[in-house]
Amino acid sequence: MPIYVIIPNMESKARVYFATARSGKWRYDDSMPGKLERLLNQAHLSSYFDKDEWVAVKTHFGSPGAYRVVRPVFLRTVVNALKAINAKPFITDTVRIQGIDYLEVANANGINHLSVGAPVVLADGLYGRDSILIKAGDLLNEVAVASVIHDVTAMVVCSHVKGHINAGYAGAIKNVAMGGISSSHRHYGWKCGRGAMHTIGEGAMEWDGNQCEHCLQCVEVCPLEIIGFVEEKIVWNSDKCWRCGRCQRVCPASAINFPGDDERFMRSMAESAKAVLGTFSPSKVLYINFLTEIQPECDCMPTADVPMVQDIGILLSYDIVAIERASIDLILKEKHLPSSAAEGLEGDVFKSIHAKPYEFQLIEAERLGLGSSRYELITLS
Repeated sequence: MPIYVIIPNMESKARVYFATARSGKWRYDDSMPGKLERLLNQAHLSSYFDKDEWVAVKTHFGSPGAYRVVRPVFLRTVVNALKAINAKPFITDTVRIQGIDYLEVANANGINHLSVGAPVVLADGLYGRDSILIKAGDLLNEVAVASVIHDVTAMVVCSHVKGHINAGYAGAIKNVAMGGISSSHRHYGWKCGRGAMHTIGEGAMEWDGNQCEHCLQCVEVCPLEIIGFVEEKIVWNSDKCWRCGRCQRVCPASAINFPGDDERFMRSMAESAKAVLGTFSPSKVLYINFLTEIQPECDCMPTADVPMVQDIGILLSYDIVAIERASIDLILKEKHLPSSAAEGLEGDVFKSIHAKPYEFQLIEAERLGLGSSRYELITLS
């Protein structure tokens, strides 16, 4: 399949449409679902998506205990807008925990056919191994793009903006780069899955027995149940491990480490995003960022912390770099909320908590031709 790259026009600014979370009038049109409907009308969907075309609505299903995902009411609003132009939408994500369990999590978080008005499917199958190898650049070489996302011709990326253990900031790029590929490949394992981004090929767990408190949180958080202790020494299955990093994140004693390079990780995400988006023709992907319940952790963690800043609103664009830049700019203007992880912190809320150079994912995505950081913010009246 040919690789398509959208080359931004550097003389013009990408359009990013914005609707505030504030509601100034007691009417449906001023509610967030109503505003999302109006944003979708401005997106001119019929100019980009065809009658009877299958359209993947890519989102994140969450985890047991992590419920601050894109709300079903918003997903249904997107589905209804696509149905209005006679497209055929479905809701999808790649396997984050065991496939059957992940569908149960989606249902518990209110994401099912009845609530969203469209089928809910796993993009890489029940076992998370249905994928196609795609060239991905110098860092990753090849990545296992989920077969459904690889084969579908159009996509709407609905991203819940939040913090992230490795990415620092997680929005549309992370949703595409890590959520568009499988955790592991059927034959090549984690080295062609999202685990390759986490560790950039190093992949060996480091465990400090002197630091370990044997609290077993790493055992409890592992989505594959492949960590255990024998005679107070850690045992893990390296071949099956997805390198998700959850064990490292929850360890209170910092006894677990997966070595990696933050800047290379950010650049590898851009490479993966390019590989995923390269399976689509130009202008067949729409991005919607939800700046609501902006918590410090990813939705794949087994809990959801309180928001760090106030709800801001919804952004929509056909440019992945522009919508990310606009999202960050809006968040950084907000005051940190009391009684949150951001209370008392100064400056950039994401860097204050995770200390990751997240801007490199945008810089590299722009360098690879995925979009432009120059944008015009068009606020819904």
